[in-house]
Order: sequence, then C-alpha cells, then structure tokens
Amino acid sequence: MVFISAFSTNITDHFLLLVHTTLVMSTLDWFVLLFTLVSIVAYGLYKSRGQHGSDTYLLAGKKMPWYIVLTGVMATQASAITFLSAPGQAYTDGMRFVQYYFGLPLAMIVICITFIPIFRKLNVYTAYEYLETRFDRKTRMLTSLLFLLSRGLSTGISIYAPSIILSSIMGWNIYLTNVVMGGLLMVYTYTGGAKAIAHTQKIQLLIILASMALAGFLVIRNLPAGIGITDALSIAGKSGKLNVITTGFDWKDKYNIWSGLIGGFFLALSYFGTDQSQVGRYISAKDDHESKMGLLLNGLVKIPMQFLILLIGALLFAFYSFHPAPLYFNDGAYDKYKTAQPANAGMIEANYTQLHHQYEQEALSLVRSGNNSDPLLVQNFRKTQWQLQILRDSVSKQITDKNYSADANDTNYIFLYFVKHTLPKGLVGLLFAVIFLASWGSISAALNSLTSSSLMDIQLLGRKDSLSEKEQLYWGRVHTLLWGVFCICVAMFAAQLGSLIEAVNILGSLFYGTILGIFLVAFYVKKAGGNIVFSAALITELCIIIIYKMNIVSFLWLNVIGALMVLMICLIGSIASKQKTVTQ
Repeated sequence: MVFISAFSTNITDHFLLLVHTTLVMSTLDWFVLLFTLVSIVAYGLYKSRGQHGSDTYLLAGKKMPWYIVLTGVMATQASAITFLSAPGQAYTDGMRFVQYYFGLPLAMIVICITFIPIFRKLNVYTAYEYLETRFDRKTRMLTSLLFLLSRGLSTGISIYAPSIILSSIMGWNIYLTNVVMGGLLMVYTYTGGAKAIAHTQKIQLLIILASMALAGFLVIRNLPAGIGITDALSIAGKSGKLNVITTGFDWKDKYNIWSGLIGGFFLALSYFGTDQSQVGRYISAKDDHESKMGLLLNGLVKIPMQFLILLIGALLFAFYSFHPAPLYFNDGAYDKYKTAQPANAGMIEANYTQLHHQYEQEALSLVRSGNNSDPLLVQNFRKTQWQLQILRDSVSKQITDKNYSADANDTNYIFLYFVKHTLPKGLVGLLFAVIFLASWGSISAALNSLTSSSLMDIQLLGRKDSLSEKEQLYWGRVHTLLWGVFCICVAMFAAQLGSLIEAVNILGSLFYGTILGIFLVAFYVKKAGGNIVFSAALITELCIIIIYKMNIVSFLWLNVIGALMVLMICLIGSIASKQKTVTQ
C-alpha cells in the first residue's frame, strides 16, 4: 500500500524531473554509459562459458590467479556506496572516516596465517562448512543464518545506492528504480556465476579507479583562476575537513585512531575472514600462495585508495567554497520543496545566496593571506560557514518533515551533484557508469555468496542423496533469483538510513563480532564444544543488539565486544565443564 501510494503521488513531479535530468545527460553521455555497461555484461557472459555445476557456478573452478583475487576482493568491498557516499561523507564530516580502515592490514596477516590454510585444506564451498567439522551442524547453521541476514540486508542497501543514480537520470520513482536496478543485477549474476563475476570485477575496478582519479583532477581544474590544489587543501584544512587522524578516545566517537585500529581490526577480520562474499573470492584461487598474495596486497592498497576517494570529498568542499553551492544537493527533492513553499524557499535562498557570496570572498581572502592568516579572518570564515550550515539544516529538516525526499539527508547526492552540474559531456556518462559498475561488482559477488551459503549450508545440509552437477547448477540459479528478490525488497526501505556507507558498516557490526567470535573459538579454544559456542553466540548477539539500541558505544566497538564476549563465555564454559567432569 505504501509502495502504491508513494508511486502514484509522484508521477507529475517525476515527469518534470525527467525533463530536467534528460537535459543533463547528453547523447554522448548516454552512449558512453550504455556502451560501457553493455561491454562489461558481454565480456562477463563470454568469460562464463563452460559452467556445469556448483564448482564452476559458485567457485569459478578454483582457478583464479592472485591479481583476480585482489581485484575481486577490492571490487566486492568497494561498492557503489564507496564512490557515491564516501566523498559526501568527507564533505560533511571530514576525512576521519579513513581511520576505519587502519586495522585492515593487520587483519589480512592473521587471515593469511590462520584462516586460508584451514579453508583450503578442507576444500570447502563456504566458510561455515568448517564449523560443522569443528563443532556440530546447529553451529554451522546458526552462523550461516547470521551471515545470510547481515549480508542480505546490506546487499539491499547496496542496490539502493545505484538506484539513486538511475532515479536522478531518469526522474523515476525510487521504488520503481530499485526494481529495475535489482532486476538487471539478478540477470547478470543469474547468468554469469562466479567466473563471470571474477573476470568482470577486474575490468570494472580498473575503469572505476581511472575515472575517480579523473574526477579528482577535474575538481582541481575547475577551481577559480589562481587557486591551486595547495590553496584548496588549505581551505579544506581550515574548515576541519582534513581531520585524517583523531587521537582523542571516546567510546561513542565513531571514527578515531583507537576505534579504527582495534574496532576496525576486528571488523576486517570478521568481514574478510568469515563473510562468504569475501571468503568466496579467495578460496576460488589456484592455491594458497595466490589467495594470500591477493589478500595481502589488498591490505596494502586499500587505505591509500580510500584516502584518495575521501580526499575528493574534501576538495569538493573547497570547490564549493569558491563556487555557489546548493542549499540542498538532492535536486529533485529541492525542486519539490520550492514548488510547495515558494515564498519560504525564496526568502531562504536570498539569505543563503548573499551569505555564500560573503563566504566566497572570505575564502579568497584566506588564500591570499597565505600561511600567515589573521586569526580573526579564520574566525569570521568559520562563523559564516556555520551560518550557512544552519540554513542548509533548516531546509533539510523541512524537506524531510514534509516527505519531499525519501532520503533522510543529502550526503549521498553531493558527489552526484558535482558530476551532473560540472563535468563536460561524455564524462558525466562515464562517471555514472562507474557507479553502476561498482554496484554490479559488489552486489553480484554478494548474491553469489548468499547463494553459496543458503544452498550448501541450508538446503543441502544433511541431505543423504547427492545432486547431479546439472541439478546443482539449477538450484544455484534458483537461490540467486530468490536472494535478488529479497534484496530488492530491502532496498525499498534503505532511503531512511541516511549516509549509506555508515549504514552498511553499522549493519555489519551488529553481526560480524558474533560470527568472528565463533571462528576464533574454533581456531584457538580447542576444548570448547558445539553446545557451548552455540549458546555463547545466541547470548552475545542479544547483548550486541541491546548495546546498540542503548547507544552505549560507537558501532565499530560492537565488533570487538561481540568477538571477545563469545570467546570469554566459551572459555568460562569450558573451564566450568572441565571442573564438573573432574568433580564427578
């Protein structure tokens, strides 16, 4: 009923939006966009030939070299959310988000030493098969269900991210767009399998990185005459956007060096070590060496890559310190607001335009004063910045309160706005294609991992008669289709979650700590049995949800608490069980 209402009430507005956005996308842009996407699909289908069973459909025959593992791991993690939301995250909150990745290289080392040898020795389809060997069937099923829930929900959010782009281009209702985007992804994954995913991710990542580098170059090139990258970085720094390292300790602070190193380590250990969407990438390698090489290189290049993507957001903030910036970056929602409340919007716009002109002049004065800026000049600049933010917040609140936008804020539209309104013809289509490619790479891998787990850990668990290769391929595609439908349904609610890059990581943190704790017990607490770890996982997951709902700590610490709580309960349970046995 909500879907029908939301769709029907916006038909006129979406027609007007269609006229507006079609003017943004030139014929050349459309050609670049469609040619890039069709070429990737064709390449993936070409590479997917020769599928005959679950081994090829789910694990690509375990023949992938290290560079395919590297690009697969990076492309799976770097979804459209990374390239759409991360620059907006830096624009609004600075670059401190990069600290979230500081624990990742350490996690890669631990996984290469402990996780990979065990998974490859047992020749598993999913990481959770090992848990049945180590504990029992119910522990394997519980862990798999936790993974399926967390990955299914986060994949739905990932579908919503490129849907924003398609909605912006076509002026479509966001709910209809989710169906179209999810449908395209289902066809791509349903047909291609793991082999197509692995090979297309290689091309996708290269195009993505080159295009993001080009976008950063164009931000700098479009700065006013006489303003260079050093000046832009200076303005970003004085605005508090270059806060890469924050050393203060606060349990509720989402991003500081301590939460990044410790919480980020546990999150990365769980994500890369126990999440089937990543495990499936490196167990498809030819051998242990290729798996480890791909993962270790990912640990080395991920932080610089994320730093540079966030830097684009900081540079965008500097760019809009010298150029007029919109009151609200979501064009469609702002147009609805102006149509509904023209007098109020006009008054705020007039104040905002005058204040922003003053802000631009103060930014130029800061640049001209160089490193010896008058403290009073900096103070006035920050004061004007604060006044502009108050006006933006007031408009944002009105748009949200009146339901002019399904999205709670416009963080996810900042980079998109720059692309639409600044880049030359052809490059607009390329940057849109990049966001689609990023989504295809990560979501197709996620759907493949969901299929692997639900097929092997749920449907075929305990089955006495084996399926033929043809039947395995059939059921693999059925599971892909069902998970695609589920993720599209989740995407319908993703608009309420604010910054998508935060939403995905928060969602993962609710489950990853518990899942990681189960594996750590399996590896390092040899005396713990299935009953103890099963009970510990249930108790821990309940506690994690309570801690999150009560907002006791920031989300990164949930990974640490979850993993250590499972470990502690199992250690205590093992000791108590041993003492009871001795007493008897």
